[in-house]
Amino acid sequence: MASEETKSKKKKEEECIITCLPRDLIERIFFRLSVSTLLRCIEVCKQWHKVIRDPQFVTAHLEQAPRCALLFFPQESVHGKPYPSDAIVFDEGWSQSTVAVPVIGPDDFLCGSCNGLLCLYTKASTIKIANLTTGECLHLDKPIKKLKGDHFSFYRFGFHPVTKEYKVTHFLGEHQNNSQGTFNVIQVYTLGSDKWKDVGSSEDLSLSCVKNSGVVNVDGAMFWLTEDAGASWKHAVISFDLSEESFARIQLPDSTLGGYRRYWITEINGKVCIATAEVHQHRPRMLSGKLQIWTLCSKLESRWSQMYSLPYTHNYLPGPHFVHQDKIMMQSILGDLYSYELFGEGCGTKLCKRVKLLNFSPHKPDNVQSFICVKSLVRLDAYKKVGIVHGSKQQGGWGLKKWEVWERDICSVEDMWKNVYELEQNSLETPQLLAMVAKDLLHRLPFPDEVTRQRITMEIDQTLQHLPDCSDKHRRPQRRLNWVERKRDDEKLTARVNRVNDITKASRQAAVDISSTLMDMMNHLQAMVQADDGILRLLSDFRNHLQRIPSTSNSAANISNES
Repeated sequence: MASEETKSKKKKEEECIITCLPRDLIERIFFRLSVSTLLRCIEVCKQWHKVIRDPQFVTAHLEQAPRCALLFFPQESVHGKPYPSDAIVFDEGWSQSTVAVPVIGPDDFLCGSCNGLLCLYTKASTIKIANLTTGECLHLDKPIKKLKGDHFSFYRFGFHPVTKEYKVTHFLGEHQNNSQGTFNVIQVYTLGSDKWKDVGSSEDLSLSCVKNSGVVNVDGAMFWLTEDAGASWKHAVISFDLSEESFARIQLPDSTLGGYRRYWITEINGKVCIATAEVHQHRPRMLSGKLQIWTLCSKLESRWSQMYSLPYTHNYLPGPHFVHQDKIMMQSILGDLYSYELFGEGCGTKLCKRVKLLNFSPHKPDNVQSFICVKSLVRLDAYKKVGIVHGSKQQGGWGLKKWEVWERDICSVEDMWKNVYELEQNSLETPQLLAMVAKDLLHRLPFPDEVTRQRITMEIDQTLQHLPDCSDKHRRPQRRLNWVERKRDDEKLTARVNRVNDITKASRQAAVDISSTLMDMMNHLQAMVQADDGILRLLSDFRNHLQRIPSTSNSAANISNES
């Protein structure tokens, strides 16, 4: 009773200390914590909840949040087998996430990332806005339902730092079925408003450039490329101010570029950049020459400077954000993703310290996308009160029939891991149980001297010491693995199954060695104590026990075949 009172008193004292801390000190401590930790702190007390949910704190925490790279794999079919949409997040130290992003459904397509919010194009009639970390989601009605030829790349997501408004844009094409189509209207939705609005352009702009070269959001404006036959690069940059909702044209550098080329618009260190490289004429997404990257120095003057000139190294770039921090990501045709450190500037730029990040096969390299993302506390509940926003209309998700085989495969892998653990333990139990029974028998049988008893006991212990260690039970994840980690998990399972066969053989051999040692000992004792019926019964019982030793060889073979 006294102990419970002491604990209660101590708890009240700790709560008093927490509530007495100055708010500015609490905030400084919270600024250093991750979003996932802060979400747990919300439940500690009302004061902490109030601090963490304060919009000013959310903004300040967001401003110092580290920028991460998010690699997105769109849903696609490879050799007739469907693969769901998936994503991998690289933190500031380039460590990879292992679990899937819960807010990304198997049929979702990523349109943009901003302040920890993802914009996802769904196969239903909605656009999904979701917080990457908290999992909060809202669904917007698309501006035109069941629009023929609509594509996820025609939707983009941005934020204006002055107005603090989030906006979804839709490039409404005139000829959606024509890859060379044009558009002169952008449909804009501001989070929290009642409807989409149309904003017209004074000229026709290239829809194929939007699809193939990308769109970036920098300093409150959207930037993309359009065709310009009179320019030296045959392209120009179009900007769309998210506050004024107005268009502007930016000319590209006046320099001659030869060969059959591809262009990308990207953002590096908060600046608009253009990348260009020669590509194969019959495979226009595959690089074949050096990569040049130019940065926009002045929007008003259309002034550019060359930032990097990189030698040809790999076949593909995961746009739109392939440069993160001081590293560039490149892909090989075999599905390997590499990072290189960028050393120097301009024509003197060198690629060094190549690191293989992952292999994403069988996903196609020309479909992989890379975005900048952060983890934030930005909430969406303030935007859910208008009629255009509602709960998910998408039925099924992972429950759709097309993903039944995929889900069955995951369950099968989990069952195999469970069987492997059980077989490992069962295999080791046999010699351990045998050794326990043998030691018990050794204490009950008469020996001419104690030295012989100790020698046999030591031989049994040494045999057990040579058994494999199975204490490293592979902890199973509580959440769905992403595709790359699932491949690694399959490799670990295959290696573990092969190890089970070795464990089974070692366990069986240990049991045979212990049995052989004891059989020799029993035969010797039986010759010495033929008149003692009690000892004879002990020896007979032990022989029968040896004959009943279970065999795990067949079980190991079955699991190996299943793997």
